[in-house]
Formats: sequence, C-alpha cells, structure tokens
Amino acid sequence: MADKGTKERLIETAMELIWQSSYRSVSVEEICKNSDVNKGSFYHFFPSKTDLAVAAIEQYYIDSKPIFDEIFDISNEPIERFDKLVNLILVHQKETKKRYGHVCGCPFASLGSEMAGQDEVIRKKIQNTIGKYKSEYYQQAIQDMVDEGMLPKTTDVKSKAQEVYSYLLGQVMLARIQNDLKPLNKSLKNGLYEILGVSLESA
Repeated sequence: MADKGTKERLIETAMELIWQSSYRSVSVEEICKNSDVNKGSFYHFFPSKTDLAVAAIEQYYIDSKPIFDEIFDISNEPIERFDKLVNLILVHQKETKKRYGHVCGCPFASLGSEMAGQDEVIRKKIQNTIGKYKSEYYQQAIQDMVDEGMLPKTTDVKSKAQEVYSYLLGQVMLARIQNDLKPLNKSLKNGLYEILGVSLESA
C-alpha cells in the first residue's frame, strides 16, 4: 500500500510540475523533493523521467475519462455535449490559473509541443492519447449530429473531429501563451459552433 502511494505521488507531482513549467526544466531531484520520495524509490518505479512522463499522461487520461464519459453520454444531445465540453475547459483553465498563478493550457499540448522532436516515446504516447479523445468522444458526437440532420450526410466525421480538436487545442495553447483567459471565455464557444457548422440560435 505504501509503495502504491509512493508511485501515485510521483505521477501526480510530475504532471503538476511539468504542466506548470516544462518537461526539461523539471528535474528528477525536484520531482522527488516535491513528492517526499528518495531517488532510489523513484528509480524503483521508473527507469527514467520519460517513463514517469508516460505514466503521468496515462494517469491524466484515466482520471479525465469518467468526466468525458459523462459529458459525451448519448443521453445528452450532441450539441449539448460540446457545450458541456466548452464549460469544462473554461472552468478547468480558471481553476488552474488560480492555483498556479498563470494560465497552464493543455498538459498534452504543452508536453507534446516541447518533446515531439526530442523524445519519440513521449510523442507517440501523447498522439495515441489524443486519438482516444477524438475517436471515443468527438467523432461519435459529430456522427450523431449527422444522423439527427444537424449536419449534412456528406460530412467527413473523422476530419471534422480533427478540426474540432485542433481548434480547441490551439485556443487553449494561445491562452497559455498570452497568459489571458478573457479571449477564451469570450469566443471559444462561438468558434467551435462555426467549425461544427451550426448556429448558436439553432442549437
């Protein structure tokens, strides 16, 4: 039980520190110090910082999956699912800014953009994880919009899901770069509706 707690603390600390700053700027020593774990215990669980980062990415997905399952439940109207997603993003970004003192953006995008050209293991893990969100949630909601006549039958559902994800990711990352949530609060929903091809009035 103690070992399980140690591993969980390392994963949680790594995600928080990397999300706040960057992968390169956070050392194993800093992760251990903030986790109250010695380096021997660190290397007992993780052969390298890369392995810890991969575990943190996986844990973040596991933790967020029940929330996304609820938001994208088929009992919700398709457009309502995206409304709930926008609200989740805005609330989450506001909470993390309050906690850390600055806009943190998306942990996948922050880590991925930093490490994609430097660590293939991390790049593949992030790519595969992002793919799960698009295939399990966005594509199904968009397909349901097509089935309900909200979008044309000719809609390329897979491409549209990619557009949605790219837009949301880009807007959240821009908020991090600007360290400002006001533009995100103002236009995130409108921009998403434009990409989906529906109007606020008809939704």
